[in-house]
Amino acid sequence: MSLFKRKNKKLDNYSLKHGVGLITYDDPSSTISEQFNTIRTNIQFSSVDKKLKSILFTSSAPSEGKSTISNNVAVTWAKQGEKVILVDADLRRPTIHKTFDVSNRIGLSSYLLGNATLEEIIQPTMVKDLYVIASGPIPPNPSELLGSMRIKGLFKALEDKFGLLILDAPPTNAVTDAQILAAQVDGVILVVPQGLAEKAGVAHAKQALDTVHANILGAIMNRVTKAESQGYYGGYYGGYYGVEKK
Repeated sequence: MSLFKRKNKKLDNYSLKHGVGLITYDDPSSTISEQFNTIRTNIQFSSVDKKLKSILFTSSAPSEGKSTISNNVAVTWAKQGEKVILVDADLRRPTIHKTFDVSNRIGLSSYLLGNATLEEIIQPTMVKDLYVIASGPIPPNPSELLGSMRIKGLFKALEDKFGLLILDAPPTNAVTDAQILAAQVDGVILVVPQGLAEKAGVAHAKQALDTVHANILGAIMNRVTKAESQGYYGGYYGGYYGVEKK
């Protein structure tokens, strides 16, 4: 167990300092990128009666890959010609500004505090049709900000302006932030790393999401690593399965 904890800490620190890997941008023809395309397609078909306008990605605990998956899914969605906005809703441990090499001087927290306009916090990325909103300066009261009336207006404005809103949210069991946000989006995806996530933790996360009547579209199992996998992408990403309905 301590070995896993040491690995988590290293991965967490790497992501915080450098962002997550965008294999869908760096190597779009790879097998793993194709798996992300499959995930995107499965999510699209998970709600046949209503077009999804907003999706939240979370996990049960930190360092389980939800930022990697949400960011790469955002890239694949934008490459389909959809105008996508990716929001770093993790106001405690943000990574999106590092991943896409954008400014974090102002962002979501700035807007919620009334210190910036919507136009000021939306930033383009190197991917056509993909825009991001960084977390902004880390506030002392993330849960209160995310639960404010101002964020409801923000989501409505973003859904009107973009084809899809994707939220990279904090882990569900760590803080209440994901629950607060999950109640306001069309669908939620739970990221579950094979061999790392605890069954009780995943069950608790699902229960917490059910409590706020979140629409759980399904779960994605990641880090299914083959023994012969080599290198950063091979060892870290391993394989992804599509969305599994609850």
